[in-house]
Amino acid sequence: MQKLVDGNSTFALELYHSLTNSMEGNLVFSPYSISTALGMVYAGARGDTETQMAQTLHFTLPQDRLHEAFQQLQQEREQLVSGGDVELKVANSLWPQTGYPFLGDYIRLLEKDYGVWVTPLDYTGDAETARNIINEWVNQRLNGRIPELIARGMLDPLTRLVLVNTIFVHADWRFPFSNEKTKEQPFFVSPGQAVSAEMMYQQNTFRYAASEGVQVLELPYRGNSLSMLVVLPNQQMGLTGLQRLLSLEELRKWEGQLSSQKVDVYLPKFHGDSKLGLNEVLASMGMQDAFDASRADFSGMDGRVGWLYISQVIHQAFIDVEERGTEAGAATAVIMSRSTAFGPTSSPVEFRADHPFLFLIRENSTGSILFLGHVVDPTLE
Repeated sequence: MQKLVDGNSTFALELYHSLTNSMEGNLVFSPYSISTALGMVYAGARGDTETQMAQTLHFTLPQDRLHEAFQQLQQEREQLVSGGDVELKVANSLWPQTGYPFLGDYIRLLEKDYGVWVTPLDYTGDAETARNIINEWVNQRLNGRIPELIARGMLDPLTRLVLVNTIFVHADWRFPFSNEKTKEQPFFVSPGQAVSAEMMYQQNTFRYAASEGVQVLELPYRGNSLSMLVVLPNQQMGLTGLQRLLSLEELRKWEGQLSSQKVDVYLPKFHGDSKLGLNEVLASMGMQDAFDASRADFSGMDGRVGWLYISQVIHQAFIDVEERGTEAGAATAVIMSRSTAFGPTSSPVEFRADHPFLFLIRENSTGSILFLGHVVDPTLE
């Protein structure tokens, strides 16, 4: 399970680097959701397609052990949140074309290790109705926050399979912020330009570290099974410099330096929403064959080489961070189509997140990164 978590985390940070090269503004996504959805696809990959996916996703375990590790990770997660302090729900679903001859071993593996809902749909006869059914399933599991994961026209008569993962988190801070202490204060979107943001404040004892131009603050949620890690670069380094520095080794180093001390925390309320098409970025990271109808090999799904390929990988995520806590959710759909061929101190340190910063929500016991992103302007949706 630890090999899976380390691989997923490495993929998460590499995907973050690739996404920041091609987009501006605030960003939020769930690397766990993306890894899980693509893990279900990987179960049917063979040949060069399998090799490329393993290298891109940092899947280092053999197929049988990898999917069992995903199952173990989900079981561990269910135990962590069984006390009710945090609402954390993960769901997987499989939507095959009615009557299409998928291999029984493939379907049974996804049922056993991913707990998928299997619902056949008729894309050939009515792709629009199929799209609406999948979107409604997603929307119900994300409290109405993602009503249209799959846009009109993405499914067509050549669609043979849609695989979907959803993840939803609702967690209250272990030490909530007071509404009365939230004030409008400047947030510097660049060294010479500021916007007026709703800045939350509290003084409390948190795990904190200062290291090589960054401040790192851990904000625990009730029950201590989850926490948010906020990484604030100094103004000289900036978010761009932090992004260049970011790696799994650096993240582990910062985590190892965290120690409990009094901290004056200034953190803006923020709301983020991202919708991402991941075909190009995943192909650029090494998964070329999976998207190529002439080269893809997903014969582990249906026994036929060069018949199925990935036509779309869609990801949508949201996050709301306020005085009481955090609500975040994400969904990933993969559409398969048929080819046409510091030490303690008595005085508090100040953690003032009044300029762009990075955040991640993680499981404390496993280290799994559930959500990852950055805030460049908290007044943006």
